[in-house]
Amino acid sequence: MTGEAVQALLRRLQVLQGERVETYRLFEEGHQAYLSSAPHYDFPRYRQLVHEVTVAFSGISREVLGIAGRLRDELGRPDLAQHLARLQEREQEKLQLTAQLQLARQQAQDQPEVDVHQQEVQELKHKLIKTIEAISEILQDLKYDSEEVE
Repeated sequence: MTGEAVQALLRRLQVLQGERVETYRLFEEGHQAYLSSAPHYDFPRYRQLVHEVTVAFSGISREVLGIAGRLRDELGRPDLAQHLARLQEREQEKLQLTAQLQLARQQAQDQPEVDVHQQEVQELKHKLIKTIEAISEILQDLKYDSEEVE
């Protein structure tokens, strides 16, 4: 029974991670539309998008933390809960880097002659790639450590 409950929670986690991916896709599309509205940026629409994305990520995070709590407290799997805690930290980092990258892209677009803006875009892209790789690694560790449950 415990194994089935763990697997059900991990399947729910997969759904939530899929929702995160989709939310990032919408966030990126919205930011591209915002950049294309230059030089008269449609900031109210972008601000609304940021609000909606924040609400979506907050709901996902709350549910992931709830899953971690159940794994730790009810199902005796603190090892899996620890992976979820690490996942949450990296997802928070990814969101911050994404927001910083969006701002840097706008600055690079508004001031193409300022090399430091282009450099910052490249550095943030690199950090974002590293963070996404870390997230993938955590999900692989979670999958590996949960396979003994099946």
